[in-house]
Amino acid sequence: MSTKRMLLIIALIGLIAAYFGLNLGRFLSLDYFKSQQEAIESWRAARPVAAALLYFVAYVAVTGLSLPGAAVMTLVGGAVFGLLWGLLLVSFASSVGATLAFLASRFLLRDWVQQHFGDRLRAINEGVAKEGGFYLFTLRLVPAFPFFVINLLMGLTPMKTRTFYWVSQLGMLAGTLVYVNAGTQLAKIESLSGILSPGLLGSFVLLGIFPLIAKKIVEAVAAKKVYAGWQKPAHFDRNLLVIGGGSAGLVTAYIAAAVKAKVTLVEKHKLGGDCLNTGCVPSKALIRSAKLLSHIRRAPEFGIRDAKADFDFAEVMQRVQRIIQTVEPHDSAERYTSLGVEVIEGTAKMVSPWEVDIVRNDGRNERLSARSMVIAAGARPFVPPIPGIEEVGYLTSDTVWELRQLPARLVVLGGGPIGSELTQAFARLGAKVTQVEMAPRLLMREDTEVSELVAQRFRDEGIAVLLNHKAKQFTIEGGEKILIAEHEGQDVRIPFDAVLVAVGRVANLKGLRPGGTAHYRQSHGRNKRIPADPLPQHLRRRRRRRSLSVHPHGSPPGVVCGGQRAVRPVQEIPR
Repeated sequence: MSTKRMLLIIALIGLIAAYFGLNLGRFLSLDYFKSQQEAIESWRAARPVAAALLYFVAYVAVTGLSLPGAAVMTLVGGAVFGLLWGLLLVSFASSVGATLAFLASRFLLRDWVQQHFGDRLRAINEGVAKEGGFYLFTLRLVPAFPFFVINLLMGLTPMKTRTFYWVSQLGMLAGTLVYVNAGTQLAKIESLSGILSPGLLGSFVLLGIFPLIAKKIVEAVAAKKVYAGWQKPAHFDRNLLVIGGGSAGLVTAYIAAAVKAKVTLVEKHKLGGDCLNTGCVPSKALIRSAKLLSHIRRAPEFGIRDAKADFDFAEVMQRVQRIIQTVEPHDSAERYTSLGVEVIEGTAKMVSPWEVDIVRNDGRNERLSARSMVIAAGARPFVPPIPGIEEVGYLTSDTVWELRQLPARLVVLGGGPIGSELTQAFARLGAKVTQVEMAPRLLMREDTEVSELVAQRFRDEGIAVLLNHKAKQFTIEGGEKILIAEHEGQDVRIPFDAVLVAVGRVANLKGLRPGGTAHYRQSHGRNKRIPADPLPQHLRRRRRRRSLSVHPHGSPPGVVCGGQRAVRPVQEIPR
């Protein structure tokens, strides 16, 4: 560490220690000000320039050292100097002090932070370089975070000092005005009755509603940027248009119709989506049959001397289809039409934030406009490009329900929730199952104890759980299918009859938009995330609810946005 940095650190520590050690904070309280108000105002009247200069320096010191008390000093500035001069002094003093804190953070910490965490901060640095001024303006206008934290963190980014200064001064101006105005009213309190004066009450109402007004302003600016380049229709055909008829799409359409909105739901395949057709309902039905067989095999544990079951795998899978058919009417087009939802079978492509081109399954084309749109297109299984996988053939959580013959040897690629539940179900139905996971444990999003408990249970039930095994290649040798996996630098050969791929899911975005209509980003991991959005997260959530016409939702909820796949509660599945 350089001598300059060391001296600056010592000086800062000394000043902060003196502030707390000498209890200087007692001078930055409203009680102290009220007790000395007359003397302070008299001194200010006798020496206005000296008073203003002293106040300015003290305010810069408090904000530059990130000490508590800036809010009180702002109120005092309004009380002592009035609205105009108080606003002028506080605006410049707060901006100068914030910039000093920004520079101190940059001088002391930025190089070290960027050196050690530069790779992780690359996306943040790029965002600040591109939209840093808007980021900062938003944070200044909407007081969601303490300003001293913003000063210090921004110093770690590549933002230019002059940009930080003028954006801070502009962004804090409205809030400074509200606080200084409140301070002018505090100065007028002479008795308890003054607390109820209209001026003071109005000032505090402004303090309360200012964050809400600021959010509206930021949302308006964000919406203007998002909608730039498109012509908004003069009138709309629908209040809401939902793309995708899975769990999220159906619930969204139902709620909108319940409040008498004019709703259209577009689905190109089957209503009910993954949950009804390939996910929650069939998987829980299969698990129920597998669990029964497990209990029968464990009959002595329940005090039953002997119990046996004679079953056919094809009949078990037929039962799964019967249960789907039992639930299906609840998600049918007829039911939702009766609830007030227009259901269209076809594909939809967004042509603007408010318009969609629809190609019906019968070949008819139409364009509909809507005030709001919900993308609930869901996700599909991700199949990794492993050499040989197409030649040997594979199953996914979408196609496994077509099986009518139990594979003698089943390899399951993936140790997540879907792979794990199907691993155990097929093992209990009599297959010899090998579960291959490249991570060091199953169910990586769960606690370590849960992963270990599940893995041990699987092994107790005869399942081969291979962790830290990376699938490299599929091959066929002498008519036998073989998976070659890498483990600790060595190849492991795993013969099998069928392979089930359950390594993650990818969002269904293909065909939803022409070039340039909406911008999405897909990462190369197992979970795909959308959208790529330049706004801070707290504003992004808000903007999705209010400002934008397009709201990405998973179907099942959470899949498109990268969350865990949703499941229907077990008690709702017919037994």
